[in-house]
Amino acid sequence: MNQSYVILTESSSDLTPELAEQAGAEVLPLSFTMEGKNYPHYPDQRAMSIPEFYERMRNGAVAVTAAANVAELTDGMEVHLRQGKDVLFLCFSSGLSSTRDACAIAARELQEKYPERKIYTVDTLAASAGQALLVLLAGRKQKAGASIEEARDFVEETKLHVAHWFTVDDLTYLKRGGRVSPTAAAVGTMLNIKPVLHVDDEGHLIPMEKVRGRKAALAALVKQMRETVVHPEEQTMMISHACCREEAESLRESVLAEFHPKELMTLDLGPIIGAHTGPGLMALFFLAEHR
Repeated sequence: MNQSYVILTESSSDLTPELAEQAGAEVLPLSFTMEGKNYPHYPDQRAMSIPEFYERMRNGAVAVTAAANVAELTDGMEVHLRQGKDVLFLCFSSGLSSTRDACAIAARELQEKYPERKIYTVDTLAASAGQALLVLLAGRKQKAGASIEEARDFVEETKLHVAHWFTVDDLTYLKRGGRVSPTAAAVGTMLNIKPVLHVDDEGHLIPMEKVRGRKAALAALVKQMRETVVHPEEQTMMISHACCREEAESLRESVLAEFHPKELMTLDLGPIIGAHTGPGLMALFFLAEHR
């Protein structure tokens, strides 16, 4: 393992403590506010558990997120720079948050203070388990001996092949965030319309199609994988869900039966993304010809 550098990311990646350890990465917390109180989200869910977060949402609580604090990012990087380590920071998509800008500001300031150290930030253009997948793969490169530049370049070359496909069960949260209009949300709810969305090459959340019913929406995720996946039997893939574990297990069985991936992990969607999608999200993440 190349121990000359450390990989950092934020909790928008939804990495569990076990996966962070497997990747050899450190996860800096992003925060959300609910019912007037601010909560930093750590992989071990110490401030608020993910089930409690979604239960509160179901009971009407509104969660709001904010970009990372530059000072906190600076502190998170500097502790490693002081120890003589270089830093590779894999950032939350700039198409979904200004966190990447805060990260870049922190890196520039630290580079002046530590000119002998290497500090690289990469806009993953990814979120949730898509971001987690890039961190995990980069960590495996590091463990195989890759230099910090080789790991950085690998992420840059791979990120636009990380497909994010997902659906939500309740349009209320997308309406609140301006992703769908109030009229579309009302009509969609009445007709049981479920949107199928993805994250595009600019890292933005884009609605791609509308289907009727949850079962059809989940089938649409598998269809998208079928059309674009490359060498599934060699891949690590991920499923992400927001408190709908039984459906996640069913989706997992479908993916295993059809695509036989080398590895298929199931992650809980954390509050940083879940604040905008609500409970009931289901998502597939995999390497594809294109996003």
